Order: sequence, then structure tokens, then C-alpha cells
Amino acid sequence: MSGRARLTLCAAAATLMASCALLPLVEPATWLVQAAFMLAVQSGAGAAARRVPLARPLTVAVQALVTLVMLTLVFAREHAFVGVIPGPEAVRHFGDLLQAGADDVGRYAIPAPLSDGIRLMVIGAVLLIGLAVDTLAVTFRNAAPAGLPLLALYSVAAGLSDGAADWLWFLVAAAGYLVLLLAEGRERLSQWGRVFGGSGRGPGGQPGPVAPVRTGRRIGMAALGVALVVPLLPLPAIQGGLLGATGAGVGVGNGGGGTISAVNPLVSLRDSLNVDEDQTVLTLRTNAGDISDMYLRIVSLDDFDGTTWRPAKRHIVAVPDDFPAPTGLAPDVKRTEITTRIAAADGYAQDWLPMPYPPSGVQIKGNWRYEPVGMTLVGDHGQNTSGKTYQVTSLEVRPTAEQLAAAPDAPDSVRRDYTRVPDSLPSVVAQQARQITKGAANGYEKAVKLQDYFAVTGGFEYDTQVEVGSGPNAIARFLQDKQGFCVHFSFAMAAMARTLGIPARVAVGFAPGSRQADGSVAVGLKDAHAWPELYFEGVGWTRFEPTPTRGTTPTYTVPESPGAALPELPQASRSADAAPSDAPSASSGCSAREKKLDNCASALPVGRSGQGGGGVPWYKIASWTLLGGAALALPMLPMLWRLRRRSARLASAQHSAAAGALPGRRGKAGAGDGAADEAATAVLLDEPEEGAGAAAGHVLAVWRELTDTAWDFGIEPDEALTPRRAAARIVRTGGLDEAAGRSVHRVAGAVEQVLYAPEPRADAGLADEVRTVRAALQEKADWTARVRAVVAPRSAVRALWDLADRWTALKTSWTSRLTALARRPSGQQGG
Repeated sequence: MSGRARLTLCAAAATLMASCALLPLVEPATWLVQAAFMLAVQSGAGAAARRVPLARPLTVAVQALVTLVMLTLVFAREHAFVGVIPGPEAVRHFGDLLQAGADDVGRYAIPAPLSDGIRLMVIGAVLLIGLAVDTLAVTFRNAAPAGLPLLALYSVAAGLSDGAADWLWFLVAAAGYLVLLLAEGRERLSQWGRVFGGSGRGPGGQPGPVAPVRTGRRIGMAALGVALVVPLLPLPAIQGGLLGATGAGVGVGNGGGGTISAVNPLVSLRDSLNVDEDQTVLTLRTNAGDISDMYLRIVSLDDFDGTTWRPAKRHIVAVPDDFPAPTGLAPDVKRTEITTRIAAADGYAQDWLPMPYPPSGVQIKGNWRYEPVGMTLVGDHGQNTSGKTYQVTSLEVRPTAEQLAAAPDAPDSVRRDYTRVPDSLPSVVAQQARQITKGAANGYEKAVKLQDYFAVTGGFEYDTQVEVGSGPNAIARFLQDKQGFCVHFSFAMAAMARTLGIPARVAVGFAPGSRQADGSVAVGLKDAHAWPELYFEGVGWTRFEPTPTRGTTPTYTVPESPGAALPELPQASRSADAAPSDAPSASSGCSAREKKLDNCASALPVGRSGQGGGGVPWYKIASWTLLGGAALALPMLPMLWRLRRRSARLASAQHSAAAGALPGRRGKAGAGDGAADEAATAVLLDEPEEGAGAAAGHVLAVWRELTDTAWDFGIEPDEALTPRRAAARIVRTGGLDEAAGRSVHRVAGAVEQVLYAPEPRADAGLADEVRTVRAALQEKADWTARVRAVVAPRSAVRALWDLADRWTALKTSWTSRLTALARRPSGQQGG
């Protein structure tokens, strides 16, 4: 197998190994087989184009065209000419698939289902990265920069995945890149002859030279080991906030099963709390006489890691005709079945279905799935609430305080899952919970004391301007500052309840809306809310309201005073579009009992849960991706240009030496100056000519590489000096040793030879002399100079000079042609 073919295979393998990092994100993993086949076809097209041979840009264009045809054949066959030629319809179909894929990425959890949109995005990304790697490593013969697209592919996958096996995917991706580097090194060494090995021992058993390939393996393995060990060190980490990063989206499987993990609807809640204008998103009509408990529940957050609450991954099934009875609800608890008809506004696109809890049946059209643990419905494959009208049958459960106080211990399965708190939770949370509930005889009394502490007696203030907080100390900081909004109150109470052994979770949805003149109930964006739910055996999951002036206080948490009738509870928190209340403000002085009964000021508006049109448009994602790639690539252009120019010049020197004796030139020494200048210009423009001028150009290219290398390390070239004087200046300014000095003077002597000798001779090894000088300059320079010489080489300014020269030549050529055309006699026009 040739070196170029081996490098092609290694480039494809490196891309495929890096793409394995995407495996935890999508299931099933059948997409990888399809991507591997298409990647092999793409690499084969590049190998064939290079063997023709085609120019490098044409090789890349052929590969891109083959890739587009393959994607059209797989994803848009019915919309293309003859099934493979993409037209306007195919382009529109690709756009629709990308839009659907972007929506799915924003909705589904890890692992996401392999929808057509996600499959196009994943396979297309692998092929795009594969094209970039093949172009850099094989077509342009620079494997080192190919690590950047591989790193981008791995970084995206690692940033989305939260699995414990991320280190394994890093190891696989790094091994692929290492194999690619070793293949390139082997291919470069093969240009000098047989790839040699070294025993590592010289005469007399002394250490001898080690093979470069073996040394490269050792360096690569050492670097890989360091990269694996460093993440394990106890370095400082950036923690997420109280609403930190959560699993996003909804994941569904095939058939009747699947898994689900919801988007955390609290992510945008704080911004929504501060909007100026309310908007009705849901309109209700219900046969319930009292809507004060008509909370519309969207999803429950039951996974607590010490920093944030998030939905746990759950199995989902088809929507049943009749929902099972709620967990833990005993027959002796009073309940009433109510029916509610809900109409969602066209602009309210929620993946989860807002419903009263607990639901016993739902009538709705569309693609919906049922999650039995939370008793929630979630849209499948793009389904959302926008413009939907549906009917929910639910239970209005009315337990008594005595029933809650007499509740037995929760089952072990419930206690195990819903009383777990991480070790990172500050001890002050549990300590303060025990202090607040001191003297309580049972779990119910503890829950009521916690609710009263936050809502009435604890001195907390409702403030939507408070930052969410960061790190595991966010709850402790909230308990100290005593300012926050519903997220803080619900999170803190649920966490405290767990430390006391009470099963707890956080519910997200809408507080009761406002009665309208026509008898309907309007639920606005500002009615969005979060509240804790605590579990009591015999009653089930029970709502509590710790947030001051929000929602309504549950009747079963308000003790009756002997001989005194309780004032009527308010029906709901008011939306912004409701009539203003004449009640005094909360700061005007309300008793603790009045506050608890919500008999003070009307509630301030509350924000909405996350809404939107179903994800970021695909064209915005593509635009930002291209912009990010350009921002990453632009600073690297000088380095890439310099690497390419060095490779071309040194390869030119090797070609010149392999050609043997240079063709002789007749005439005086000075007669060759013009030819040498033309040859040097041709070489600098990567357009070598033939004959004596080409021979001179090869040597002059090596000299230019030597002077540019010295320039990169701070020794500016002086075109007024002869080669001999310029060489002496480089040796003196660079402080080079004797060996490096001889290399500089040998290259300078070769330049004089091809320019002035009547019978020029070919000098072999000039490229090695340049490498020796570069190594010596690197050794003398400090680390900043070495980094700048690679990343921002000074000689890269020649690229701009080359462009200016080409532009000038093009203008001169067109000017000459137009002048000649204008001077041509009229009778000769159009001949």
C-alpha cells in the first residue's frame, strides 16, 4: 500500500473514531454504519481524484460533490432529478429536515431518537468533518491542523453528553488522531527512502539513535496519557447555578416504550417574571366551582443533585384511555371528578401538556405520549400545544389535616427515590430545617411549618431581580439573603423536606388564572409558577405553597380557629390584564394570619415557562456555525500558509537534487540574473517553470525559505546584501553555532553557484541544511519567539505581497489586451 493510500485510510479512521463520541447522544447507533460507508465513498473519491491527478481545489470539489450526491440519494431521493441530482425541491427538503433536526435537538433528551432530521445532522456533520480532515491531512499533506476539526467534533459531543464514559470516547478520538500523525510521519520519511528503525543501542552497548517513528509513538502516547490524567486531578471546577445545566429535550423510543427527560421549564422563568406585558396563553372552561386549586401542572422535577432540580429520565408509553389511580391515594380521601376544556393560544408552543393534577383522562388529537410516574403527557416528534384544544378529566382531591397528620410512612421505593440528597448540599440546609420544624410531631406538621416559615414568618421577600445563584451553596445563600422568587422558594422547601425524610419534588406549571366575564378562566404568561409537592401515604403527592403572595394557600394547611369563621380564600393569583385590586399592599401591614390566607395585596405577576417556536431555525445554527468556524480559522491562516509554503519549497529542493546535474547556461555570469529572477518568482508563486530557470528557482526557493525562517525568528531580510553577506548576517545575529553556520553558508554558496557559475552543479541536501538552521534558531529563541514563529510567522506577509503582485499582473494583462483591441483597425474587428 502506498503512503498516500495509507494516509487516506488513517484520515477516514480518525474521523470515524472521533465520531464515536456521538454514540451516547443518539439511539439506535445504526447511523454510524451508514456514516462509515458514506465516509469510505468520500475518501475513495478523493483518492481517485488525487491519482488522476487533479488540482487540489478540484479534488476537494469532487469530494464535496460526491458527498452531496450521497446525501441526496439517502435523504432527498424523491425530491431530486433522477434521484441523485439535487434541485430546488431537494434543497428545500434539506432545509426542512435541518429545521426539524434543530427542533428535535432542542426538545429531546440524551439519547435522542434517530429522527430523519437528527440523522441528517449527525451524518452530515461526520462527512463534513471527514472532508476537512482528508483535505488537510491528505490533499494538503498537513496532518497536524486536521486535529482541529476532529477536536470540534469531539468537543460538541462531549459538551452535550454527561455520561461517565466520556474518557473512553476521548481515548478513542485521540488514538485516531495519533494514528493519523504517525501515518503522515511514516509517509514523509518514506520520501527519503526505506523507513528505518533503530535498536536504541550503539557500539559497545551505548545508547544509540532511536527510530523517528518509534520516538513519535512514544511522544504521542505520553501526550495521550497526560491528557487522560489531567482531568482526574482535583482542579477547581465551575459549578452550575440553582437553575444550572439540565438535560434537555424529550427522548422517545420505537414502539410502545421509550424514555423521556424533559426540558427544564424553569430555565427562562426569571426573564419571564420581569416582562412588562402579559399575554393569555391558555383559556379554560371547567365545571369546578372553585378554581383556587386549579393549578395546571406541566412537569415535575424529581432529580436533585445539590445544585439544581431536573426531571428524571422516565419510560413513556402510549396514552391510555383511562389513567390509573394516582400513587398513594386511599379510597377514604374526599375527591370530586371535574372536567376542564383547555384551549392553547397559537403562539404558545409547549412540548408538555398543561393539565390539572391528578388527571384521570385526556382527549386530545396529535402525537402524544404518557409518562406514568409523573402522570404527564408530552409531544412526540415535533408535537406541541400551539393552537391545541383538549379536554382533561381530573380529580379534585381534598384531604383533611387529620388525614395528612395520620399518614403512615411512605413505601421504601418512594423514600429511596424522593428523599435522596447529595453530599454536596451544605449542612446548614438540614440544620435550619430541623430548627424550623422543632416540636413538630409528624411529617405533615413539619411541612406546614416549612411552608409558614417561607410564606409568612421567616421574613422572606419576593424579588424577581435576584440572581438565580451558582454552585451547591445557592440554597444556603438564599436562606441567608431571604430574597428570591418561586424557583428559590420551591427548591429550598423541597430540599429541606428531603433532609427531614419527607419525600419531595418540585412541580412546574401555572398558578390559577383569572375569571373572565363570560365564565372562562384566562391563564397568562405571568401565571407561570413552581411549587413543591410532598408525598403522604394515603393522599399521594400534595401541593404546598411557600412563595409569598403567589398562588393560593392550600386549605388543608390552614388550621381552623375555634369560634371563628375563616375568610373566603381568593380564587387565584391575578394576571396583569385583570383589574387592579383595591386591597392594601403587602408592605402596608398585614397580620401573619391574613398573609397566610392570601387576604392581603393581590399577587404580583409571575413569569411564563419556556416557550418558543420549537427551536432555533436551522439557518441560524448554520450561520453561527460558519461564523464560529471562520473565527477559529482566520487566526490560523498565517500558520497554515507558512506550513504549506515551507513544504513546497523544501520539496522543490529535493526534486532539484534528485534531478542530478543542472542544465548548463551559456554566457557570462550576469546573463543568468533575469532567468534566475523569473524562476524565483515562479517558485514563490508555486508555478515552477522548466529548464535552467526552474533549476535556479529550486535553489532560490530554498534560499528564500532560509531567509524567511530567520525572519520568523526576528532577523529581517535585507535584499540589498549578497547571499554571502546575508548568510554572515544571519549567523551573527542569530548567534548560531559552527554547524548551523556551515549550513547557512552552504545554501548561500549554492545560490551563487546557480546564479553565476558557467556549469552549475546540483547540490544535494539543501533542504536538510534549512532544517538544521531552523532547529538551531529554535534552540536559541525563547518560548514566546518559538510560539510566534509557528502561530504568527512574520514572513506570512509575503502572502499579501503575492496577492498584490497577482492583482497587478492581472490588471496589466487586461489593460494590454483592451489597448490592443482598441488600436486594432475597424476592418479587422471580429476576425
